[in-house]
Amino acid sequence: PPQPNFEDLELEPFPLDEDQFTPAPPLDRSTETDMFQGFRRPGSRGVGTRNYLVILGTSSQSAAYSRLLAQRVQSRALPSNNLDGVVAVAHTEGGGAERPNNLELVLRSLAGFMVHPNVGAVLAVDYGSEPANNALLRQFAQQHDYALADVPHHFLSLRGSLADGLAEGERIVAEWLELLDAQRRTRESLAHLKVALQCGGSDAFSGVSGNPLAGWVAREIVRRGGAANLAETDELIGAESYVLARVRDLETCREFLSRIDRYKQLVAWHGLTAEGNPSGGNRLRGLYNITLKSIGAAMKRHPEVRLDRVIDYAAPMSHPGFYFMDSPGNDLESVAGQVASGANLIFFTTGNGSVTNFPFVPTLKVMTTTRRFKLLEGEMDVNAGLYLDGTGMEELGRRMFELTVATASGQVTKGEKAGHYQVSIWRDWRQTDFSRTESLQSAPALPGTALPLEIVAPPEEPTFNSIQREGVCATELVNLILPTSLCSGQIARMAAERLNRKEVGGECGVSRAVAPVHTEGCGSSGISSDALYTRTMLGYLTHPNVAHALLLEHGCEKMHNARLQRQLQEHGIEPGRYGFASVQLDGGIERVLDRIEAWFTAALEAGGPAPEREVGIGSLRLGLFSTGRLSEPEAAGLLELVRTMLGCRASVVVPQSASLLESPAFAERLLGSTPARAGLGYGQTARGPGFFVMESPSRHAVEALTGLGATGVHLILARIEDHPLPAHPLVHMLQFGAGQASREFSDDLDIPLEEPPGEWPRLLLDKILRTASREYTPKYSSSGYSDFQLSRGLLGVSM
Repeated sequence: PPQPNFEDLELEPFPLDEDQFTPAPPLDRSTETDMFQGFRRPGSRGVGTRNYLVILGTSSQSAAYSRLLAQRVQSRALPSNNLDGVVAVAHTEGGGAERPNNLELVLRSLAGFMVHPNVGAVLAVDYGSEPANNALLRQFAQQHDYALADVPHHFLSLRGSLADGLAEGERIVAEWLELLDAQRRTRESLAHLKVALQCGGSDAFSGVSGNPLAGWVAREIVRRGGAANLAETDELIGAESYVLARVRDLETCREFLSRIDRYKQLVAWHGLTAEGNPSGGNRLRGLYNITLKSIGAAMKRHPEVRLDRVIDYAAPMSHPGFYFMDSPGNDLESVAGQVASGANLIFFTTGNGSVTNFPFVPTLKVMTTTRRFKLLEGEMDVNAGLYLDGTGMEELGRRMFELTVATASGQVTKGEKAGHYQVSIWRDWRQTDFSRTESLQSAPALPGTALPLEIVAPPEEPTFNSIQREGVCATELVNLILPTSLCSGQIARMAAERLNRKEVGGECGVSRAVAPVHTEGCGSSGISSDALYTRTMLGYLTHPNVAHALLLEHGCEKMHNARLQRQLQEHGIEPGRYGFASVQLDGGIERVLDRIEAWFTAALEAGGPAPEREVGIGSLRLGLFSTGRLSEPEAAGLLELVRTMLGCRASVVVPQSASLLESPAFAERLLGSTPARAGLGYGQTARGPGFFVMESPSRHAVEALTGLGATGVHLILARIEDHPLPAHPLVHMLQFGAGQASREFSDDLDIPLEEPPGEWPRLLLDKILRTASREYTPKYSSSGYSDFQLSRGLLGVSM
């Protein structure tokens, strides 16, 4: 173009001239006999660089259980140089009501995790009814020759109470602790190293210093018989000529280009182009279109190294050499696939300073510039900026190679010292052709209105003890640390835990600090999904129970602080009400934790305890959710409760996916001839009294509850059938059930309906009023058993 711009390029397909193709010879094998200290696994599993006990949530439904069990077992793990720890693999996939389009990718990823050489033993956990479940995982692993017999493992399907499930999980993994502690590192060839090559938060120097350095070391590993894995399909568009400059054979060229074409089609089904990948952080630092970004990303392949093989997402690397793995540009989703393919070490190049980690594979973070390295020295392992300062690439390569061997042998990385990690498997996509793309893109925004119902007021209005803040009714005061993206989520959680340990805000009536960790805000794209995300974030920032809120950005994501500040202003919300912090710009984890604590301390000192006042139930906003088919008495009980609240001019919000809207005994008697159409967008604030139906882009319970919390409801009342649901991290959720559910989950339910059905409306209302008055805390809220998952809508897709 004649001048720099931020327009997405429309690139022509790369023209492969098959007649002129010449196969490239392999690298000359090194005569060096470098070795590392690793954990040799039986059979074909290879050699691990770490030794972890893994709690694997087979689907998103068991994610909360996996995290909670890993936390409990970690304290019992034997202090040892041989067992590196107990970690949870908790992810967002396979837990909805329908078969997802990415089911094969999910099963392949989970099977790869189970037999990974860094895994000493693994407990896979499900409920048994999910689309991705233990039975399917076991079958997939057996059909595709994954060596399950060579790893200590157990498939656990949860039944009964949470306490019983945790006790059973602890019993199983306790039997492995001594076994894992007895395992020892042995001297092994570097041919057993398989390196994931990944970059995130890239800048204009990523392709000059950081990626070439990672490629230099990867070349040395390949020369010694090891393997390297280049990924992120959309971040190689525009660099095809470089990637294909040296290739093993013509078929590998064709396979690479077929993955590019397939990915372009996938995002096109969702109304997007893969050329729109660059994030705000990329553009700020010089990568203002996909070609510039891809040219730099491709430098992770050293010019002397040929492309040996092309594999699908999470497919095993079964030979030595240099691989390309099909994956989205989303860093965490891409890394998960590389690990599932067998990578036992990760090279992560970053220009802005990405601090993400994977639970059981160490990450060496390579910073592209010295100035940025000094800012984030506590989080970064390698300063590739020294190349820009005059140090030769050969010298830097030798240094990083030595660090690689030391890390593979057990030396702890900066990320491992920090103690945080996150997993995100390539998320499901909703469109499989163009049949709905145009209609979904042109769908009008929902008006945010309640259904037109006329309900007679009860003779007497129930009351509860509320907290009054600036004319707003609250049922609890909470300090909120809101991560703007997936990459700042774990740091936000660390900040909330720190505030809770120090009881910051307790003297002002603040009960706790929360950080709703999620997987969005970067690495996904689309106008509709971005609008959904922003609407939900603003809903939580303005939630009536939030005393003070701070937004925490990673620093290089698509949804960063400045972008959300603009959104606040556009919606007439004063950004000065909120705090803003940045993991990268504030100088790393410890510094940003200090900044967050200081901001909340100052904000709380500026205020004081909020007054309490008895108010009518008309001041309450109630979220209502249900799974499974309601019995006639349950429907009648909910109907009487809702009529009482609506008659008092309260707000009641129900997700479109809630089963109670399919119950004639509830919906027809409440709504009459009025259709139960959604008038409220996902995560849209419910304004005014009335009965609101919120759109639900999926039938995933946690996604529905996450959107419901953003509408501003004070409490959620949930009817369960198969098993209780994880608590919402911010909004207290009361769970009830009758019949078999009441008997099986009586220890977990807040309201087991065992009284005569005529008493049920009174029991439900009484527990709601007691919770709103802070006289009762729901059981799962007290246990820390919670989950949070944003929907991407029908047009969101990983990029």
